[in-house]
Amino acid sequence: MTLFEKHQALIEQAIEAGKTRNFWTPYPENPKAYGEGMDEAGKTAFSAQMTHDFKELLQEGNAWVGEEFSPYLQLGIGVKYPQSDNETIIARANKAQQQWGKTDIKTRAGLLVESLERVKGRFFEIAYATMHTTGQAYMMSFQASGPHANDRALEAIAIGYQQLTSITPNATWTKPMGKFDLTLQKNFKAMPKGISLVIGCSTFPIWNTVPGLYADLICGNVCIVKPHPKAILPIAIVVAEIQKLFKENGIDPMVVQLAVDTVDNQITKQLAEHRDVKLIDFTGSSAFGDYIESIPHKTAFTEKAGVNCVILDSVKDIKAVAGNIAFSASLYSGQMCTAPQNIYIPETGINTTEGHLSYDDAKNALVQAITDLAENPKMGPHILGAIQSEATLQRLQNAGSLGGNLLLAGKGVVNPEFEHARVFSPAVIELTSADENIYKKECFGPIVFIIKTKDTEESLSITKKLSAEIGAITCLAFSTNTDTMQHIEDSMNQVYTPVSFNLGGAAFVNSHAAFSDFHVTGGNPAGNASFTNSEYISKRFVWVGNRMME
Repeated sequence: MTLFEKHQALIEQAIEAGKTRNFWTPYPENPKAYGEGMDEAGKTAFSAQMTHDFKELLQEGNAWVGEEFSPYLQLGIGVKYPQSDNETIIARANKAQQQWGKTDIKTRAGLLVESLERVKGRFFEIAYATMHTTGQAYMMSFQASGPHANDRALEAIAIGYQQLTSITPNATWTKPMGKFDLTLQKNFKAMPKGISLVIGCSTFPIWNTVPGLYADLICGNVCIVKPHPKAILPIAIVVAEIQKLFKENGIDPMVVQLAVDTVDNQITKQLAEHRDVKLIDFTGSSAFGDYIESIPHKTAFTEKAGVNCVILDSVKDIKAVAGNIAFSASLYSGQMCTAPQNIYIPETGINTTEGHLSYDDAKNALVQAITDLAENPKMGPHILGAIQSEATLQRLQNAGSLGGNLLLAGKGVVNPEFEHARVFSPAVIELTSADENIYKKECFGPIVFIIKTKDTEESLSITKKLSAEIGAITCLAFSTNTDTMQHIEDSMNQVYTPVSFNLGGAAFVNSHAAFSDFHVTGGNPAGNASFTNSEYISKRFVWVGNRMME
């Protein structure tokens, strides 16, 4: 049985899930689904890797580098990786491209799904590696870097397989010409564009990397994975599993390479601008994302910064709504591209099922909900996680100097398991709609703006304008009026921003489900690509048709 035959049913299920858009996953997000002892084994494996060179990669290097730092332990994890010069990396990629580009689609699909099965066996080790490089709490580390990342990778494989098999490879073309027929033999080939570069981020080193990686690979492109120098180990494990699997199956393992660097000696621009690199995936700041998009003769897929907003119009239960917003704003200390930042409340207040609520009462409910969550010893540390970078911490500590009325300062939160963990509650600042010089930019991390507006229409107008000019990945709105909801949806969709209405319970604006939700639309400045629509795949290859007359 070939690997494609082994996984064909799963690929077909993934294609169907993408059509129906209902919940589906072959990778449960509950750690208990993977058997007893797996968590402890993963923790032991991570601990054993600390302070040692990562020798699983099949690529050689001329030096060993690594400078990852645990936000929980407040010390370096001590792992180093083989580093090669850029020209050596490119030469390996060019050589591997000759084989991988000619490998048939079924073989590619089978190998790639099998690689996800190999990665699944290391979900727990990857979780601890993610936790101690990004600061994500354990459960988020497990789910985001494990099952949810595998979901997105499989989604890319499925859509790629669907598109690459949508056109017959061979055809006999006959055109009646009256007394004779004109017959041509034709073949159609999906030609990969070539070497791809996937640039990882420091906060979600796997979840934001594998969609582009697997989209490139299913289309026949070799890939150079360039992780953030502060978050290498999680994706290094994934790359190592792919390399080992490829070698076992007679495929050049250099189809996927890890390109590492340090903060003080970065190689990203040199690789991105290299003439042989044709495709680039990037997640990170708008400034660098704009640069990536500006490089000539490259096909770029970007996810950049945006300003995500919450519109409060009317609610059923203010306590439940405040709790939902507080959770979304506090989750992983706001270090998510989907986290809400600007919360708009009309100066006249909002209606609830229990009567009218003043602006001050609505504002205070939000501040209290954020405070209660942070001070809850059973919830706070595990929802907040830890702050990944010193720059984010400094931004939080200087929040009072941004302007406006500081309603809540960011305070240290004790994590009972890690006494030195860098955990802080969010800062909350009150502004007016006139303070756009403050709220008209992303303040990455645990900083929330509560903005007093004239009415819901002004809240919507500001949100729409920011989405069009700055970009947004999410928009959360609360209203009990169906006409108002439709108005908000229509307005925000005009600037290519999705809206989530009246979320509660276990539904939070931060989460986007593979096979159902598109992550980023690609239509506003927050990014030019979307996980995972057809364009995300089709721009990675070119259809070429050949004709022959017999």
